[in-house]
Amino acid sequence: MIKLMWLIIGALFLAAGKPGFADEGKKILGVWRLVSFETELQATGAKEHTRGKNATGFVIFTPDGRMMAVLTDEGRKAPNTEQDRAGLFNSMVAYTGTYRIEGDRWITKVDVAWNPALLGTEQPRSFRVEGDRLQEITPWRSVQPDKMGRGVIIWERAK
Repeated sequence: MIKLMWLIIGALFLAAGKPGFADEGKKILGVWRLVSFETELQATGAKEHTRGKNATGFVIFTPDGRMMAVLTDEGRKAPNTEQDRAGLFNSMVAYTGTYRIEGDRWITKVDVAWNPALLGTEQPRSFRVEGDRLQEITPWRSVQPDKMGRGVIIWERAK
């Protein structure tokens, strides 16, 4: 009887922890519009609008665990040459995949992307939701040959 009681208490303890975890995931559900995309430099902490001050984009999180994101740089124009077309590839980000929540991170397993190098990779992002704002922070990566940086991205819930 005592073992059964401890088993029940243990099960209740584990179940009690899950709603908080589930609530974090529920906070990001829906459609979010890009507000700002900045690259923070690791050495100095300086932030740059590497995609322009008026970059555009959306990220979508569905209840069944799929996310989709597309971001475009400020000032994109229809291409007239092959060089213009190549430039458009470098002025956007687009990918989708299944995601899971682990604490204050979402991790996307990429299954479609504008850049084939991302296919099959896991893309972790730290996040924080405050009201109708979602802050996303990418991992540190090389942004120039001698500089490390990370994306600090602000989204607003689309209405």
